[in-house]
Parts: sequence; structure tokens; C-alpha cells
Amino acid sequence: MNQANEILILTGTPGAGKTTTAKALAETSGSPKVHLHCDDFWHFIRHGAIPPFLESAHKQNETVVKVLAQAAEGYAKGGYFVIVDGVVGPWFLEVFTGLSVRLHYIVLQIDVESAIARCQSRGGDTLTDAKAIASLHRQLSSLGVLSKHALDVRGLSPELTLAAVIAAVESEKFLLNA
Repeated sequence: MNQANEILILTGTPGAGKTTTAKALAETSGSPKVHLHCDDFWHFIRHGAIPPFLESAHKQNETVVKVLAQAAEGYAKGGYFVIVDGVVGPWFLEVFTGLSVRLHYIVLQIDVESAIARCQSRGGDTLTDAKAIASLHRQLSSLGVLSKHALDVRGLSPELTLAAVIAAVESEKFLLNA
């Protein structure tokens, strides 16, 4: 892949395979790549952090996404292909669409039952609340004008999901700006 100076927002419901795919994509040949895992940006807040899926976290979430977008743009302008991996719904896109680099937006879609099962089997410090996962799934399944950015990966292996994402980026059909 040779998409230097570009950003890919790889999003979807928790459990859709974003991080697995982003890590593998970052290791592919071609232009140098940076993998920015959105969760890390929320975990940088050490005191006063609000779980990002709560309504009361709105102001915090706006700040975190602005910082994330600035970091992504900085790397992209430095010659990297930047993979932003996390729950970046349409409600956060305005911050990214104002950037001065090409921006791909891919929403990995799987069924809600698989998303919940994957999240609950992970363990560790991950989202496991079925209601929160189902809510995010509904929001990321109702894309309206952005529905052309959905990539159905139900039943695909990690390798096939990676291949589908690479093909989607290379097709340029998932660009938000040119």
C-alpha cells in the first residue's frame, strides 16, 4: 500500500475487528504507516476521565477527538499513512473532514450478536456491556448518506477482512475528501 500523506479512519462497532485489522494493515509493505488506537487517547486522561459512551462525556470526547485528529494530520503530513482505529462515528467526522490531507472512512460492519460475543470474550479493560455495544451497533449501522462507507465483514477471517480493507482504500471509493 502506498497511501503516504493520507488518513484511514477504520471504525465500527466494538468487536468488529478494527484493531486486529489496523495492526495487520500497519505491518503491510509500501509507504510508512502509523497506527493510532483511539482508546489510547482516552486512556491518556489520568484523573477525571468519564467513560466515553456516557452522555456526560460529550465535552471530553470532543477534546480527545480533536487531539487525535491533530496527531493523525501531523503524521500524515510527515509522509505516513495513518490508520485511526476506534469508534469514530459520523458525529465525530467534522473534526477530521477539515484536515488538509486525504481521508478514507471505512465502517466495518458485523452482526450485533457477534459484536457482543467478541467483546465479552476478550477480558481486560474493554467494553462488555451488551446494551452499550448494541447502542453503538445501531448508531454505526444507520449511516444515512455515509452508507457507502460501510464494509460488510460478517463471517470474514482476519486475513480476508484485511484484504477487503486494502481493496477498499485502493479503490478510493471510501474517500471523504479528495
